[in-house]
Amino acid sequence: MFAASSRFARLLLTIYLCEFLLLAIAPYDRATWLAENIPIVGIVLVLVVSHRWFRFSAASYLAMSVLIFLHTIGGYYTFERVPFGWITDTFGFERNHFDRVAHFSVGFYAFPLAEWLERRKLVNSRMLVFLFPVCAIFTVAALYEIIEWLYAAGAGQAAGAAFLGSQGDIWDAQKDMLADGLGAIVAVTVYLWLRRPELNRE
Repeated sequence: MFAASSRFARLLLTIYLCEFLLLAIAPYDRATWLAENIPIVGIVLVLVVSHRWFRFSAASYLAMSVLIFLHTIGGYYTFERVPFGWITDTFGFERNHFDRVAHFSVGFYAFPLAEWLERRKLVNSRMLVFLFPVCAIFTVAALYEIIEWLYAAGAGQAAGAAFLGSQGDIWDAQKDMLADGLGAIVAVTVYLWLRRPELNRE
């Protein structure tokens, strides 16, 4: 489960490149597309470069790819316009919750962070393996919301609103951070559950 994986990582990278190139064609708003894709391309580049020195497990690469795929889709449509209506209609929501799903997947990065901490032997406590990634995700989530606000304030009303995707919710930033954190809690819980046979032997 936690063996380092190169072939699977290359497969996910190939899928992402195909998705990126396809969704780079005529997005709803080019400025929003660019702003949404810059951090994702940055993440992908970091993973590609760092692959030479540290290879995550297939499970970690899969966890990280969820946000990459979802965010690329959100950049193409803008998050509030992603065709997610069947979910909205099924559950009677008043807004498009695709952005909440994407924010929840941000928390999945707690999974590879926990793996990295253990494999580098930086922590030797299950509690720290749980708390550090969750706190890190909450911190990054808060910083990202500040960056979003600064970009939106400088981009103008229409472009800023499209980038934020708050859809009139005054508590959008707080709910986004909560979704990030809940995703992290779920991710680390799954990580520790998958690791339990090895942890019990230690």
